[in-house]
Amino acid sequence: MRKWIQFPKSEGSHSKQAHCDLPAGSYEREMGKEGFFGPACHFHHAHPPTGWSAFDGPLQPHAFDLNELAQTGRTPWDAHPLFHNNDTRIRYWQCSQAMDQLVRNADGDELLFVHVGAGELFCDWGHLSYRDGDYIVLPRGTLWRIEPTEPTQLMLVEATQSSYQLPDKGLVGPHAIFDPTALDTPAIDDAFLAQQGEHETRVLVKRRGQLSTLTYPFNPLDAVGWHGDLVACRINWRDIRPLMSHRYHLPPSAHTTFVARNFIVCTFVPRPIESDPGALKVPFYHSNDDFDELILYHRGSFFSRDNIKPGMMTLHPNGFTHGPHPEAFEIGQKAARSETDEVAVMIDTRYPLDIDTGAASVERPDYVHSWKPKT
Repeated sequence: MRKWIQFPKSEGSHSKQAHCDLPAGSYEREMGKEGFFGPACHFHHAHPPTGWSAFDGPLQPHAFDLNELAQTGRTPWDAHPLFHNNDTRIRYWQCSQAMDQLVRNADGDELLFVHVGAGELFCDWGHLSYRDGDYIVLPRGTLWRIEPTEPTQLMLVEATQSSYQLPDKGLVGPHAIFDPTALDTPAIDDAFLAQQGEHETRVLVKRRGQLSTLTYPFNPLDAVGWHGDLVACRINWRDIRPLMSHRYHLPPSAHTTFVARNFIVCTFVPRPIESDPGALKVPFYHSNDDFDELILYHRGSFFSRDNIKPGMMTLHPNGFTHGPHPEAFEIGQKAARSETDEVAVMIDTRYPLDIDTGAASVERPDYVHSWKPKT
């Protein structure tokens, strides 16, 4: 059990409550431990913490436009590699044709987020339809394939040598944010039974980053039934009911959807903006001291960012102070919006992410200058 060097103190002009009723003309910055889960200090600055006039060196934020990626092949092993560390590998896959072989990831659980498209997924447990905005959790070792009915683009988030779990929802109880009954599971239905048969089928298995091919004289997705408490599942962002407070801007950790070893996956969905006059209306400035922050912008207008569109990703590395862009901050100060219309997926990783070739090929190198005030 950890024993933090932790005791509440205060100095100078400060607010009584974090993210509320800031001293006039000040800008709040949060410095914390363990992301948003540990002890924290809130500073009140005379100038925006992102108000730099120049920025040199490797500690820079990154923006990537995935809309510019070239098309990929018919299996997820053809996907563009985006980011990785020892705990996760993140890829981006465009698929417009039915997969002509099965795949199995023996390295870790796979989380599919459907950014664009619709279709059918077949796996060990049966058949599941998918659409844009779906999360699909495939436990390590799952045999699966998809048949798009619309061209499909997916972000694939592998929990390397680990498993996806639901977050501890604490005082709000297990039914908050989404009830576990909202998780859909595959069915052994007519569509699943119809795809079975005595036709030769190849399976591409990934283990330690290498592919092996198993060839069967039949389709191994031939289950006639199953029972147990390990199963592939699906939830759509439209089924998520976010925690809200009209008097306090909640930290991103309040929107956690899945947890794995050394990283979490959060979902930002449309919600009312804080209405209390003293409450912050945009995310607070923070130092990102212990986690890398990666965000995929799925749809809508992200209320703390300027010039970011759906299909883009940003990476704010550990140690980089960031927060709302200047125009977004001004809109928040004026309480010009009553609700957000954004949908985004955030992945916070305890250890730094390396940028892979796919992301590097579509980077926007001037992103670090986007916090400069517009003249």
